[in-house]
Amino acid sequence: MTDLSARLALLDGHLARFRSGGIVNLIGGQDVPGSGGWFETRSPVDESLICQVSRSTVADVDAAAQAARAAFPAWAAMDGAKRKALLHRIADGIEARAEEIALCECWDTGQAWRFMSKAALRGAENFRYFADQAPGARDGQSLQAPGQLNITSRHPIGPVGVITPWNTPFMLSTWKIAPALAAGCTVVHKPAEFSPLTARLLAEICREAGLPDGVLNLVNGFGEDAGRALTEHPAIKAIAFVGESRTGSLIMKQGAETLKRVHFELGGKNPVIVFEDADLERALDAVIFMIYSLNGERCTSSSRLLVQDSIAAKFQAMLVERVNRIKVGHPLDPATEMGPLIHREHFDKVMSYVGIGKAEGATCAAGGERVGDRGWFVRPTLFTEARPEMRIAQEEVFGPFLTALRFKDEAEALAMANGVDYGLTGYLWTADLARALRFTEALEAGMIWVNSENVRHLPTPFGGVKASGIGRDGGDWSFDFYMETKNRAFALGSHAIQRLGA
Repeated sequence: MTDLSARLALLDGHLARFRSGGIVNLIGGQDVPGSGGWFETRSPVDESLICQVSRSTVADVDAAAQAARAAFPAWAAMDGAKRKALLHRIADGIEARAEEIALCECWDTGQAWRFMSKAALRGAENFRYFADQAPGARDGQSLQAPGQLNITSRHPIGPVGVITPWNTPFMLSTWKIAPALAAGCTVVHKPAEFSPLTARLLAEICREAGLPDGVLNLVNGFGEDAGRALTEHPAIKAIAFVGESRTGSLIMKQGAETLKRVHFELGGKNPVIVFEDADLERALDAVIFMIYSLNGERCTSSSRLLVQDSIAAKFQAMLVERVNRIKVGHPLDPATEMGPLIHREHFDKVMSYVGIGKAEGATCAAGGERVGDRGWFVRPTLFTEARPEMRIAQEEVFGPFLTALRFKDEAEALAMANGVDYGLTGYLWTADLARALRFTEALEAGMIWVNSENVRHLPTPFGGVKASGIGRDGGDWSFDFYMETKNRAFALGSHAIQRLGA
């Protein structure tokens, strides 16, 4: 389907039930309105009302946590092969409703169809990958010692809270929920209040696939009430959170009273470093894709361009020409490359950095303006002639906003790259293998791509250092978070035991 009007008609049909009944919570397998009333979710495309959403209170979160606790023993005891089959049925359900998920995600978040059309399928891949890991998730090691055999095993930690963001919310929800379920944990999911639609779709898909009542619970609401109640609840053993670094700090404080385990994927101010020997055409494509795709609203965006002096003028000229040609428009239009920002609040934040960059003395070489007078569209923005200490080179903007800096040599590039509070990702473009090995060894980041944009392989670890997060997602690293490791030591003979008081 390529016609915009046809997509809008199909979307209207999917939204009809939400418009009439709103989005309610799912607690213990039952549809339950929030006891705090309702709040609105509006489309960033034209500011129109999508539907009413349940606002959850402490009581609702408590009910969801108790449902998760009640469901945990049976779910944890279920044979791994049975959990595998259930998670594959969920993946089947996601694929069957992939178009509905993509349409709702575009309208709810402003993300372009060209990216969201694949997001649901990526979510299904997440479920299939972790489904296949479920039968062996508890396996451990046998560790031989003199006169002793140690056997390790892993066990699900218990009910967990998952708090997901408003950027690509469906895919990121599956990224957290799939491994938790595969491990044998039960889940209380609180999605971001700006993008609640696809979290409800996922909860419905899980229920229709036969997931037992209480294994996945959904509570909608705001961070200050529902989010805080979840992070403080004693029945919730761990919190997996994706969002701002400042919010992660608050969650850690709120969970301290109950010694809550936390997994944080937080902010980034990620560098892409382009040396003079790089393939400039490919580097240009990657630089543009990693900051302007997904409206720049991605934690792994390469929001700082560090380019070597000898090629800076040429590379920046190429960059300006391409950035000015990026098509901003309706997210359901197949030609659109960039849609609107998520919300008026975020639009104002991104636009404030345009003023900050100009005040600091950097050059606004492209963009920096609103597009149209309805919805939260902004022209893709590029600042050049920036200095490392500027706020636009230090602080996360989380939008289609690129700051370009120049460096003389490898040492200066490394100092610039590491000279921020964040350390999520880094991107390096060079033809010199020895330099790539040296540089990536010293670069302070949890994930680094050399001569590539972010190409994610599910078994690899995903996460950052410094203010960019705690812990790793992906492969076995996910199970390390959702499970406890137990060691059992068996004596293999009659070793000497000290006899006190004999």
